[in-house]
Amino acid sequence: MKIGFIGAGKVGFSLGKYFKEGGVQVTGYYSRRLESAKEAAQFTNTAYYEDIYMLIEDSDILFLTVPDGNISEVFTEIKQAVNNKIICHCSGAMTAAEAFAGAEEHGAYGYSVHPLFAVSNAYHSYKELPGVFFALEGHKKYLSSIRKLLESLGNPTVVLPAGIKRKYHLAAALSSNYIVALVSWSVMLLKECGFTEKEALSALGPILKGNMEHVITSGPVESLTGPIERNDISTVEKHLNQLEEEADRQLYCLLSKKLLETAREKHRDYDYNGLEKVIARKGG
Repeated sequence: MKIGFIGAGKVGFSLGKYFKEGGVQVTGYYSRRLESAKEAAQFTNTAYYEDIYMLIEDSDILFLTVPDGNISEVFTEIKQAVNNKIICHCSGAMTAAEAFAGAEEHGAYGYSVHPLFAVSNAYHSYKELPGVFFALEGHKKYLSSIRKLLESLGNPTVVLPAGIKRKYHLAAALSSNYIVALVSWSVMLLKECGFTEKEALSALGPILKGNMEHVITSGPVESLTGPIERNDISTVEKHLNQLEEEADRQLYCLLSKKLLETAREKHRDYDYNGLEKVIARKGG
């Protein structure tokens, strides 16, 4: 199966390089910005195409690695030329049917192929793809073939029903994007304590890495530490008194309520009712 990429951004670069290094045949890239296609082709030692229809003709599988909001638009442009093609996108929240409406009417088969991984760099992220889970969804005809391709590269896969894609993507975003928000908040507070941003990130590095390692190996319940876990009402109140903005206090309390659920699972004999009342009162 020969794979072609329409779109030459971070995901296209990374998957193309990863597939090529894994022995998968990659035809090359088309992009509305020709220079991007040339850069991706050079990086992956494949071809670049000035004509999108030539790429389609030369490929069995097409990955539309364009921004989520443009996937359906690009498919609409090419759908007359995709007979007997496998069409894939890498959006975590969008189903194959949403992205490729009417694909079967044009003899094509649509799939969502989402790596459960934050692709942050066009030139380096491919090195981190070994072992990454891929969530798959789409037409049953070639689903097993795509699954075998990815598993031959060492990637575990899970097949999702279309109806739970949004919940799946929410779970992924919470563990990826929203962690960034919390770290940004922590860095801001440390800067108010006199740290430079570089010092703050360096100081937080061990606790972030350690926590993630513990969560992965032992699970969130056994990994929980801190004032919520130990039922330390005094420290929680001190934290809340440091937050001048009501929105920040509300966020702290909402997160604390979630942590309380985990704490109660860890310590079924603790009485967390007093702490719960403080969180409810202070959180507005």
